[in-house]
Amino acid sequence: MKICVMPGDGIGREIVAQALRVLTKVGQKYGKTFETEEALIGGSAIDATGGPLPDETVKLCKAADAVLLGAVGGPKWDTIDPAIRPERGLLGIRKELGLFANLRPASLFPELKHACFLRPDIVAKGIDLLVVRELTGGAYFGTPKGIEMRDGERVGFNNMIYSEHEIRRIAKVGFEAAKKRRKKLCSVDKANVLDVSRLWREVVIEVSRDYPDIELSHMYVDNAAMQLVRDPSQFDVIVTENLFGDILSDEASVITGSIGMLPSASVGAGRPGLFEPIHGSAPDIAGQNKANPLATILSVAMLLRYTADEKTGDMAAEAAAIEAAVQKTLQQGLRTGDIREEGCKLVGCVEMADAVLANL
Repeated sequence: MKICVMPGDGIGREIVAQALRVLTKVGQKYGKTFETEEALIGGSAIDATGGPLPDETVKLCKAADAVLLGAVGGPKWDTIDPAIRPERGLLGIRKELGLFANLRPASLFPELKHACFLRPDIVAKGIDLLVVRELTGGAYFGTPKGIEMRDGERVGFNNMIYSEHEIRRIAKVGFEAAKKRRKKLCSVDKANVLDVSRLWREVVIEVSRDYPDIELSHMYVDNAAMQLVRDPSQFDVIVTENLFGDILSDEASVITGSIGMLPSASVGAGRPGLFEPIHGSAPDIAGQNKANPLATILSVAMLLRYTADEKTGDMAAEAAAIEAAVQKTLQQGLRTGDIREEGCKLVGCVEMADAVLANL
């Protein structure tokens, strides 16, 4: 299996290095071979080539079975031309690879329940959900858009637009994800107000006929935002459009207490998918062995689970082994600074990965 590795900026190189150690160990344990090749993206690419997404990076990504990313951006590049900011590299590679679905799990390890912002009685029910967000349509990309003068004043406008095939393909991703979990899918829209949401709901219902074993429900986005705080345990997989998904996935992640623990995936119709932690580049601690590598290590688990096909064989066991090793490490009381609590041992990036490797 060929993996294009893009460490990126800030703590990216440190956390990716530890995740690759885990990947190598899993390969040895399960008899799998992982070939990796490094590519530039973001600020490091700007420094080396003048742009955030070199052609060579696009070429290497397209030739790979999967892409592993660290993080992009930092204050060093805040004042450059917005057209070539580091974040443009991330948006660009998503477009080049046709990645239309973003998968954001929000899971609370029992060992980290102290960090959750919700009431103890809510936390006791558990949090383990997945937000499937459409990534390339909706108000963020719809046209016409802009700011213009009308009747002597400025008017800003964006067009929330979805075609049937865009809804159908993201719905299928949601149903397929639910098949691998607890077989419950909640489709979030605003069908009581928006025409585009009414089409969204109609198409999702049509797709559901191909998945009779999946329990489908519908929820308005404002209610979904409330229910995520009131009782997140009711959710398994949430599928929704771009704008709603942007908001709900961030809400779902923050209620777990630490974004340093959460992985993500962006996938399309085929290979490769892009796998990355949801946290940023944390330039203030870069190079100090303080970063938490667990979200990147868990991103490797997602990479294995969602890249499996006839070429690699099913890799659910490999993914589960990584997740179990991470949980065991937390049970042993090891913590990086972002998840530190009284009575636990403070460790650095390398030491945390060492423990995960030992538990593997």
